[in-house]
Amino acid sequence: MAAPAQSVGVPAISSRLLLLSALSVGLMLLLAYLVGFDQGAVSQSGMYLHELMHDGRHLLGVPCH
Repeated sequence: MAAPAQSVGVPAISSRLLLLSALSVGLMLLLAYLVGFDQGAVSQSGMYLHELMHDGRHLLGVPCH
């Protein structure tokens, strides 16, 4: 008789996929902060980034005025 097959512990999610998803979530949270809540604190060098994020707030329907 043949021996029963041994189960091998394989992780359901690879560590690379977990790291990539954590970085993606962090990037999305940073982008949501910049568009939704930043009022020019990050864009100290000029008004271009501030105006871009302001237009993004209007596009998403986030109140800003």
